Amino acid sequence: MVINMNEIYKCAVITASDSTAAGIRVDASGPALISLLQSEGFSDIHYEVSADEFDQLKKLMQNLCDDQKVNLILTTGGTGFSPRDITPEATEAIIEKKAPGIAEAIRAYSMKFTSRAMLSRATAGIRGQCLIINMPGSPKAVQECFEIIRPILAHALDILCQNASNCAR
Repeated sequence: MVINMNEIYKCAVITASDSTAAGIRVDASGPALISLLQSEGFSDIHYEVSADEFDQLKKLMQNLCDDQKVNLILTTGGTGFSPRDITPEATEAIIEKKAPGIAEAIRAYSMKFTSRAMLSRATAGIRGQCLIINMPGSPKAVQECFEIIRPILAHALDILCQNASNCAR
């Protein structure tokens, strides 16, 4: 049974990509994330593409957290070794608390598919009542990474937004 998470929580997907922002490449990973979120009951999902610019990405995430009151931001792209990959740094500049277990679990699970997963610098953290999770920039990797967070997503948001009291089962 799919719960309509949109009635409870707002979410956003941000694709960090110079080529997509410039209109050179069509984004496939952002729409893949949107589809995955919809399968979990989110129906009104904010979507933006940002160039790999630190200040632009930082301001976008701050606005979504503080002004738009989004509870979940999933980013795609900008997590590798390229000099322009700055998504983790922009995320860490605005979060108030780290959530290292999420990024660690994503990397560990991704290692089952490719040893290149260890090159991911993705992070996760909390700002106010918003959970931000960085993901890789390919649709295949987004699908794989979403599978590992799918089981904990609703509970994480419930705890963060004080709609549940503990993690005991």
